[in-house]
Amino acid sequence: MINFCSLYSGSSGNSLFVESKNTKILVDAGVSSKKIEQALNDININPIDIDGILITHEHSDHVQGLGTFAKKFDLPVYVNQETLDAMPKQSDKINDKNIKKFKVNEHFSIGDLDIKPFSIPHDAANPCGFNIFKDNKKISIATDIGHMNNYILKNLEESLFIMLEANYDPEVLKCSSYPFKLKSRISGPTGHLPNEIAGKTISYLLKSGLKNAMLGHLSKESNFPELAYKTVVEELLTNNYDENSITLSVAKRDSHSKLLSF
Repeated sequence: MINFCSLYSGSSGNSLFVESKNTKILVDAGVSSKKIEQALNDININPIDIDGILITHEHSDHVQGLGTFAKKFDLPVYVNQETLDAMPKQSDKINDKNIKKFKVNEHFSIGDLDIKPFSIPHDAANPCGFNIFKDNKKISIATDIGHMNNYILKNLEESLFIMLEANYDPEVLKCSSYPFKLKSRISGPTGHLPNEIAGKTISYLLKSGLKNAMLGHLSKESNFPELAYKTVVEELLTNNYDENSITLSVAKRDSHSKLLSF
């Protein structure tokens, strides 16, 4: 059994919760420590019971509250060396004994969860997504993806659940108030994943057993939850699937999702 809950998800901050019977972890801590603590309390989780925090990359919307939260509750932080070096403001707050380094593409364990980090194309030091395994079942977390490629698809195959980025709609992005340089970064090869490609990815993964998907990391300026959902459903229909082929939801920006069980 694996439970998943999106505590916060969006361009303004990200933190996810995953648990098995014996292990509880966070993926990222991109809002304030106080907000993370409140969200965990809302789903009846005591922050002191967290067994570790996985870090995808060093951007502030993924690590803003990391140092304070890890220090307050004396929690281990799992991070690769390049990402650690790129976030001194956060790492300086973490006790040395709590810094647990991993290498991308190499498995490691936290309690009874097996973790495999995999590389993603994003403009950070060494960004990664995560496969999380329990009893030969797999869920995957993949956001901040500049473009989809065969390597990522291979890592996502056979997942029962995926938290997948659907960051922007190209037409909405064009009309947004963002400066041209930021628009180019978002839509570039190391930026973020648009709704349509999220839909194509989910359609492809249905062939390998995907049952449940949550769209995450939506931009506040260049996307809407209803538009992301609609675009993905249209891609499913284009690929001869219907809405009943998968349980599809959209993560909320400022509040937690339902606790999903797999």
